[in-house]
Amino acid sequence: MSSQHPEQQAEQAADRLPAHAEEDRREQPVVRKGMFGAKTTGDTSGYGGLVIRQGPKVSASRPYGGPGGTAEPGEFDVIADELERAYPDFGDAIERVVVDRGELTFYVKREHLREVAKTMRDEPSLRFELCSGVSGVHYPQEEGAELHSVTHLLSITHNRRVRLETTCPDADPHVPSLVPVYPTSDWHEREAYDFFGIVYDGHPALTRIEMPDDWVGHPQRKDYPLGGIPVEYRGAEIPPPDERRSYV
Repeated sequence: MSSQHPEQQAEQAADRLPAHAEEDRREQPVVRKGMFGAKTTGDTSGYGGLVIRQGPKVSASRPYGGPGGTAEPGEFDVIADELERAYPDFGDAIERVVVDRGELTFYVKREHLREVAKTMRDEPSLRFELCSGVSGVHYPQEEGAELHSVTHLLSITHNRRVRLETTCPDADPHVPSLVPVYPTSDWHEREAYDFFGIVYDGHPALTRIEMPDDWVGHPQRKDYPLGGIPVEYRGAEIPPPDERRSYV
């Protein structure tokens, strides 16, 4: 039996994943060049050759293993098997399964999200009783799936964790609210709405939770101006960080 911490085992398993060949990486479309929005030398660190490419969508294959990162069937296979057995539309609802660094994520089509979550909660062999958080993510380069809503579930009964991730486009930023299934997601969804603009349909009171009610925009999107807004301090107006110096 290994004396390593499970997180160490998972990290080592991730390091053993095969790397993409250089020629394969060149085939991926370029997302952007440089850093921090700089338009002259490429980035503000002095290195002008940075190229960010859009990697292929990762999808794990069987066996999924478990938190320890083994290559044998394990805990994650049990979760997937039980969900597939309990949810008849599994094949249509789950777009892909990702296992990375000892963590399991189901990518769920948004129209199935609430029913999948309800199955995860109520099925005795799964019994994910607690939603520990809802996170928003913005990938502006993913056309048609720019916004991601990530639900973190915990099974106290079986001592397991899993994520449900669903996407929606900027043009239609709607995702079903999970408050009817997990009441604890109430304020988490409000925060994701506030910072990312994801609209959770069916939420009992979807209002801003941290920004002022009249705030324009969603400040954790990647297209939000770097540095935010000018700050007035003791009569002096201090510009945002990205406007204080020039890299030309």
